[in-house]
Amino acid sequence: MFTKILITLLVIVGAFFYLRKPARKSDQTRTADVGKRIMLRYIFMGLIALSMVGSTSYWYWNWQDGNQVVRVTIVSPLIDSTSVYQVRKKDILNNQITTVDGINIRLSNQERVIIANAQ
Repeated sequence: MFTKILITLLVIVGAFFYLRKPARKSDQTRTADVGKRIMLRYIFMGLIALSMVGSTSYWYWNWQDGNQVVRVTIVSPLIDSTSVYQVRKKDILNNQITTVDGINIRLSNQERVIIANAQ
């Protein structure tokens, strides 16, 4: 995770320095060259805006999916009992779940877990 953040920051800093670099002065600037530079700048800004919107959309979708409440049924083969809990998706781990009420439940390797959408 730290590597992803570091790479993202390096790309942002590189883009910042690239866009802030002063243009070379030539004796004659043609209108077509100025138009190309302006168009290129608009394309870069559009790509940056598009990537920001895409990242924000993915982050929101991931957050919304993680906060979805599901029904978890735990079946214990030793005592022949079942327990049903409401749990957020993000709180389901390998051998532990945390219910909506804040109860931590540790699971054994023998228990069977059934996850269904809460209705």
